[in-house]
Parts: sequence; C-alpha cells; structure tokens
Amino acid sequence: MSIAEKINPTPGYLDMELLRFTTAGSVDDGKSTLIGRLLYDSKSIFEDQMEAVKLASERRGDEHVNLALLTDGLRAEREQGITIDVAYRYFATPKRKFIIADTPGHIQYTRNMVTGASTANLAIILVDARQGVLEQTIRHAYIASLLRIPHVMICVNKMDLVEYKEDVFEAIKKDFSQIAAKLDILDVRFIPISALKGDNVVERSKVMNWYEGPTLMYVLENIHIGNDLNMVDSRFPVQYVIRPQSQEYHDYRGYAGRIASGVFSKGDKVKILPSGFASTIASIDTMTGSLETAHAPMSVTLTLTDDVDISRGDMIVVESKEPEVSQDVEMMICWLSERPLTLNAKYTLRHTTNDVKCLVKELRYKMDINSLEKIRDVNSLALNEIGKIKVRTTKPLFFDSYRNNRITGSVILVEEGTNNTVGAGMII
Repeated sequence: MSIAEKINPTPGYLDMELLRFTTAGSVDDGKSTLIGRLLYDSKSIFEDQMEAVKLASERRGDEHVNLALLTDGLRAEREQGITIDVAYRYFATPKRKFIIADTPGHIQYTRNMVTGASTANLAIILVDARQGVLEQTIRHAYIASLLRIPHVMICVNKMDLVEYKEDVFEAIKKDFSQIAAKLDILDVRFIPISALKGDNVVERSKVMNWYEGPTLMYVLENIHIGNDLNMVDSRFPVQYVIRPQSQEYHDYRGYAGRIASGVFSKGDKVKILPSGFASTIASIDTMTGSLETAHAPMSVTLTLTDDVDISRGDMIVVESKEPEVSQDVEMMICWLSERPLTLNAKYTLRHTTNDVKCLVKELRYKMDINSLEKIRDVNSLALNEIGKIKVRTTKPLFFDSYRNNRITGSVILVEEGTNNTVGAGMII
C-alpha cells in the first residue's frame, strides 16, 4: 500500500459528471412542481415516496397528484403551499448526476436563493406564462448574474393555461432578452413547458409542435460545463498539513486540500503565500496513488522539494499566475442578517481556508434590484439587501476577482460574538 493510500484523508472525485442547478422564480410559478416532475418522469423516486405524495395530495383535496410535495419537505411549506427553505435534492440519469437547490420565491427569502445558487452551474428561472416577466424575475436574473452562474434557463411554465400559444412564449422571451442585455449573463436559453402536464420537461410536448428546441432534461444532461471552472489560474488553498506519526513515514510532509482552480503538475515551480517562498512540487498524492497532474476541483495532497513552513490558510500557486494580494478589498455583498451592516463594523472574513479580522471602511451603494439602479449615500444594508462595500483586513488576502474565479473571489462575513454568517461577498 502506498503512503498516499495510508494517510490521505480526502476522497477521489466521481467518474460521472455532476451538474449543480438551482430553481428560482416568483411565488407559485411551479418551481417545486417542476422538480417533482423531473424526479418522477426520470424515475428517480421510490414507490413509497410516490404513495406518500398521493396520500398527502388526497388529504389536501388536490385534483391531481401534487408533485411539489416531493420537494416541499418542511411542514410550514406544505401548510402554506410555498417554499421557505432551500430544499436540496439529488438524482441521477445514465449520463449525469444532479444536485438541485429549490429556492424560495418570496422577496424576504432572497438570502436563501443566494445560498442555494452560490455553487450552481445552471439556474432555472421560471416565469408564469399568464403573468409574464415580473419584478421577482428581474431580481432572480440579477442574482444569477451577480453570482456568475454560467448558464441560465428561462422556463415559461403553465403553457397549458394559455392554450400553448406560441405568441405568449415569444413575448416573454422578448421581454426577458431586453433585461438580460443589461446584465452579465453568459448563456441564456428559453423553453416553453408545463410542469403539471409534463410538456417539454423530460418528454417532448405533443401540443407545442411550433417549439423545435430541446427538452429541459436534454439540456441538463448535455449542456457543456467543462469550461465553467477556471483552469488557467492555479490556486491550492491548504486545508491540512499531514505529518504521519509513524517510524516508516516520519520524513513525510504533505499539504492536503482541494484545488480551487487551474492545474498542478509534478515539477511545477510554485510560490507559497503569504510567505513568498518558492519551491517545486515533488509529488501529487491521492487515495489511489500518485498523479503526474491534477486539476480543479480534485482533492489531493501536495508535497514539495523544500522544507517550507506552511499551515492551514496558506495558498500554493504556480509562480507565473499569482493572485492579487491586498488588505483593502472591494466586494458586492448580500446581507444575510437581521442586524444591519453598518460602517466601521468588525467581522471575521472567511476566504477559502483562511480566516482574518476585517473592518467595513466604506459602503459605496446598494442596489435596487427591481429597477437595477444604484442607490448612493447610504449608511447601512438591511436583511436581503445587496450593495458594494470596501473592507480592510488585519492581514493581506490573496484573491482573484469573482468574475474570474468563483472560489478565490468569494468570501463570507461572520459575526464574532455569535459566529453567525451575516454576509456573502463577491470580490470585485
């Protein structure tokens, strides 16, 4: 057995590709029903689950099996008929594995959507065909843009209630395209569906012959996500230093963690931040043996040719592709706490595996997400509000802009007294 197999605690990565996606939309647009339809039509639920949903639907007096109950797990959600928390669901097809984040539609749960969408490859934004594009649609599109979600699917739902008319779909497509032009959304696609009836969700609709595009499931299974990760800037935040306490491996010193971005190869010249010391990669170890090359998002252990002092929170980078290093950091922040963000407030800032103290120095503006206008001359941010701030940290951070690197460009702010997460930030 190799040393990597004996001491490396990090798991290998799955062979089958994983797609993370989130759902969003206004209240009662059918987000939970759509996910229930995906699970049901892709045969990803058990018979006893389906029986429980049928019984619950009968008790509620629903005319049909309410597939939304497959995801609305909280009792409060079922009683009110809305989604409050972020409901995560897992399912798989022969082509891919999926993690779904079903996020709330109410404006007061904006923070829940930010949480659910923060790691997504794709966002599904539902629009009620009868209502068209609403303020909540704009809000969710802005958040998807802010979080740099690479792919956005606009699903025009409840087409069965507008007689499957093509002109209704085209009007909504035109309205949203005008909004998307103002936002930084990389890839937008439109699909007319009926989550209740199943049209264009997993199976093609027989009553919308005018739509020649793919079904939603086809897009989920086949959309290319290989380029979503930053494979240019090599970043390795150190999570744990491995020093075996055995006679056989007493000279071994490895640095375990998950590659945030880029590629590392045996023999690469690297720099350790914040010390600035240079070294060379001696080996890349995993559970199943050593590798010549590793890339994001693999979990590995690096060893170096030099005996360098490295600890958790340090970062190993390829010499020619170094990040920004500064104590002054500007970011867009979504405020997650009922206690407002104010100037000169002190927080703990968590960035990759690094924790530092910070002070809020400036509050530049907050966004009116419904009109996409900036509101200046503000001195606080309330729960669910989004704004631009500048913080100063007690020691330098090494980071990239969120636009270029979602991992090393994201931070959270933590309240020191309670240890509550109060803000989610995207570095500019």
